[in-house]
Amino acid sequence: MTMTEQPVEPAGDVACCPRHERPGRPGRRGQGPGEEAPETASERVNRRWHEILQETRVAQTGVQILFGFLLSVAFTPLFRELETFDRATYVVTVVLGAAATGALIAPVSLHRFLSGQRMKDDLVAVAGRLVVCGMVLLALTIGCTLLLILRVTVTGALAEVLVGAVMLWFGVCWFALPLALRRRAARRSPTDDA
Repeated sequence: MTMTEQPVEPAGDVACCPRHERPGRPGRRGQGPGEEAPETASERVNRRWHEILQETRVAQTGVQILFGFLLSVAFTPLFRELETFDRATYVVTVVLGAAATGALIAPVSLHRFLSGQRMKDDLVAVAGRLVVCGMVLLALTIGCTLLLILRVTVTGALAEVLVGAVMLWFGVCWFALPLALRRRAARRSPTDDA
């Protein structure tokens, strides 16, 4: 293998999760052939940190595109024709978008400032909370954006009904479903932590 070639990891479960034994990884005492080595505390915190990074990449992309769109709205000719309520909705939406952006980018800042301080457990805990906070703010930003757009495009209370339905869907997909799955997993094995 030359200096420029990188080793290729096998496909499947082995490459996607550090918990699974990889070729070349030394076995642990009491581990038989084909058995999975228990995850150490260090491996666990590293795995959780990498999961948070992957999650924030997805959320950051969404919030940055949405925030960029929101910033451009104020410079369109139609913006001057908005009613007071719609302008207030726009201001709230932009502030929520900025707050979501801050919460979802904060783990990067925390990591940069705390790197080498042996605080990865604390970093993972705080970053996880910031990502959840950022997701709540992102859901609210999307809801307010929808309200602003739908109030301009549809008549009557249909805009509010549609936004309420979308927000309910977000609540189910983003929060209720994961909490239900977490409760189910906790009933099966109360000692495991994902």
